[in-house]
Amino acid sequence: NSDKLPPPLSLSLSLSLRFCPCVRSWDPERQWVLFRVLLLQLILSSGLAMVQLQPDPFLNELTSMFERSTEKGSIWVTLKRSSLKSKVKRNKMNTAGEAIEYRCLVRATDGKKTISTSVGAKDHQRFQASYATILKAHMTALKKRERKDKRKAAEADKKQDGSKKGSSAAKASV
Repeated sequence: NSDKLPPPLSLSLSLSLRFCPCVRSWDPERQWVLFRVLLLQLILSSGLAMVQLQPDPFLNELTSMFERSTEKGSIWVTLKRSSLKSKVKRNKMNTAGEAIEYRCLVRATDGKKTISTSVGAKDHQRFQASYATILKAHMTALKKRERKDKRKAAEADKKQDGSKKGSSAAKASV
């Protein structure tokens, strides 16, 4: 039974590298590069990596995520200010006096797939309007909150307190 089990991932990747026709010699550096490429392909094909999309395809994919999770599941959307540069580069730009363009990084995940996009200041209004439309269309499972006027609520509370006292007095006399 143990001979039918597939080999571990690292063993199968190293075997495929060893017998790969593009590897003429057994060069450790070339093997490491090919290993990383195969591992990256494995991660991308499994859906574990986050995909950065343009704003319009992001909204389309977000819509399909909402449609897949109508019966069961949740979607988490996060918005974050980002310059898409490392801290070292931002510090160099600050010391050089260059202006840093901040963007809005939007991420969405359903626990299985994660997508993201980066929205600039120019596209922000249009993106926000489309995003709001998608949210309104797919938040049908939420219950509407019952709102009471403050005066009506206070009067209703007083009536309920008065009726409780009257009913307790009636019970006591019986």
